[in-house]
Order: sequence, then structure tokens, then C-alpha cells
Amino acid sequence: MITVKDTVHDHIEIDGVAAALLDTPAVQRLRHVKQLGTVQLVYPSANHTRFEHSLGVYHLASRALDHLGIEGRRADRIEAAAMLHDVGHGPFSHNLESLTHRRTGKYHDDVDELLATGAVGDVLRDHDLNPERIAGLVAGEGPYGGLVSGELDVDRMDYLVRDAYHTGVPYGTIDTERFVRELTFVDVGTGENELVLDEGNVQTAESLLLARALMNPVVYTHHVARISKAMLRRAASDLLDATQTTAAGLRRMDDHDFLAAIRSCRETTELSRRYDERDLYKLAVWAEHDDVPERVHEADRDAETALEREIAEEAGVARQHVILDVPPEPSMRESTARVTVNGEVRRLERQSPLVSALRTAQRNQWRLGVYAPRPATDRVGRAAADVLGLDPDGLVAEVRGAMPTTLDEFRDGA
Repeated sequence: MITVKDTVHDHIEIDGVAAALLDTPAVQRLRHVKQLGTVQLVYPSANHTRFEHSLGVYHLASRALDHLGIEGRRADRIEAAAMLHDVGHGPFSHNLESLTHRRTGKYHDDVDELLATGAVGDVLRDHDLNPERIAGLVAGEGPYGGLVSGELDVDRMDYLVRDAYHTGVPYGTIDTERFVRELTFVDVGTGENELVLDEGNVQTAESLLLARALMNPVVYTHHVARISKAMLRRAASDLLDATQTTAAGLRRMDDHDFLAAIRSCRETTELSRRYDERDLYKLAVWAEHDDVPERVHEADRDAETALEREIAEEAGVARQHVILDVPPEPSMRESTARVTVNGEVRRLERQSPLVSALRTAQRNQWRLGVYAPRPATDRVGRAAADVLGLDPDGLVAEVRGAMPTTLDEFRDGA
């Protein structure tokens, strides 16, 4: 057994297949992939990695298995999946995933090949575990996959408290011990057991939603983090176009590999210098959801690239000095989690009035961004408003450092 001192969960005891997986190259690589990508440019202490997060997910999964009475081979599979759930992440975690997915068709949880080959595959087979079944659990397949990747998974339980701890913000606090203690499996009428929260835990589920809603604008979608992520995505795209680096190869890089690659590529040296020196692009446009035309919301990447070129041409700047950042439509996967109320299993969104309020808040927090170097922001902003069909009076004139939506506004908007 291996005992690790963790900042969030205190001592984590690791044994069995998880201990054997710990020192495989695929898992150790996660020491060099930051959990929050570029958020460290906002919160300097947010330097925690996917490696320590993976230990936390394993720990919570083990606690949940103890509570649920799951033992033997099934427990080994789930613990292996918990330890391996992030090995498919590329550099800077989710930041480059949309780019690599467009070119490879794979997301970070598509790990069949990674788990079937190399040291990880050897360890799994040595413990009589089928790599394909473990990969299925990582992707959230089946009722037990929901424990690793689902609406009530131990992944988000760990990252919320860990991200809050390392950024120092007070919003991500949830009672992980209660969560794992109140999980149970029930038959919801589909013939298969499904992971739900036991009777009397509507508020426990709501706490997860609220923590995520409060962390979102001040950490995950902070405008500086958004700008720096977009700059690295542009650099990654230019790197793939200008060199022999493939998207598949990019997925296997760590943060250091990627930064070294864009520093040494002529087409990306300026963006890499700006990132290294925190000389970031600035906001030219920061527009709310309802002020953005539907055609822009629905634009694919090719359409966005065409819009960037049009904005740059109208503003009289080089195309590389315009970045259009259109986030996905707001979603709240956790709201479909199931909770037991008066002996009946119900979806949280049906039971909790808070879900509607948080959906309103989430929509209110959504922003379209257009970024440009500081000297060009006014010209680019005017050109973007014209090209995108934005009402200049509807643009956000100020980015506040705190929550852009208060709890009173949650209630008013519900």
C-alpha cells in the first residue's frame, strides 16, 4: 500500500491495481498537465495538476465503493478507471480539446488505445482486467461508469473542492464525505441500476450545482483565462498547420512540450512570447448571450474563421490579431442527476426550483469575446460589432472582478 499526503483529502491510501498504475508513464505524465490550464494567470497558486486530481478521484471512488459494498474484480475495475480517467487529456487540459477533436474525432475520455498498449495495458492485464472494459468506465458507460463520469461522479466532487482550494476562492465547497456516503444504486425502471442520491439529499445535490455555478464566472470562465486559452488554441492551430506536428501527437504532449513547440515555431513565436510574458490580447468585444445573433451562436469553426478574417479586414489589422471566441451554449448536466424523494426517484431539475434559477444565471454569465492586441481593440471592437451584427449599446462595457450575477438576481430571474 502507498500512502500519499494530499492537500484536499489529507492521507490517501492507494493499493492494488491503482498502486501498480501510479508509476506508469501515462499517469506520471499528468504531473505536467495543469488542472486549470491558464487560470494560473489569474490565480497564481492554481498550479495543481491532473495527477493530484486523479489521486483525489481514486480516493473518493474508493470511499464510495466501501459505502456501496462493491468489492472484488468490479471494485478493481472502477478504481483503475478512476486513476486513469484523465490520461487522455492533452496539454493545458480542456483548453485545446475542441481543436484536437475536430482533427482526430477523439475527446479526452476516448482512451481505448492508451489503455490497451504500453505499461498501462500490461498492468491491467497483469491484474486480469480487460483494458476495453476500463476504457468504457472512463467514458461513463454502464451504471458503474456513472460513478467515474456521470451526473454525480467523483470527478466533479474532487475538482470543485480542489480548484477552490488552490485558487483560494470560497465558492467550490461541497461536502464530499456526505456525497459518497449517500450514493446508492436503484432500478429506475430501465432494467438497470442507476446511481442516485438517497432519500433526503436534494440539498446535497443542489450544493454541487451551486458550487459549479459560483465557480464558473470567477474561475473557469474568467475573462483573462478565456483570452489566454483562446490565444493558446490559435497557437496550437497554427502549429499544426505550419509543422509536421499532428493532432494525435499534440494530444500526447504535456504543457511543457507544447510550450516548447510553439516557442520554436516561427509562426507561433509571437503568441508564445505574449503568453510567457502575460502580454495578452485585450477585450475588444464582450457581449451577452441574447445580444448575439443566432447565426453567430450556430457558427462552426470554419464560419468563425471567416468572421475573424472579415473583422480583421474591416478593422485594417492582420488576421492573427483578431480572435473570435464563441463559447458553447450553456448547459447543466448535473441537473439531470437523480435523487430519491418520498421513496420515488426523480430528476433533480424536476424537484429543485434552484435549477431554473441557476440556468438563468448561467445564461446571464455567458459571454462572446473578441480579442485583439491593445492598440487595436477599439478598431477591432467597432468592426466586430458591425460584422457580427451586435448592438453597440448591448455590449458589456465593464468586466467586474466578482460574480456578475448575485443570488438575488438568481431568484428574480427564476
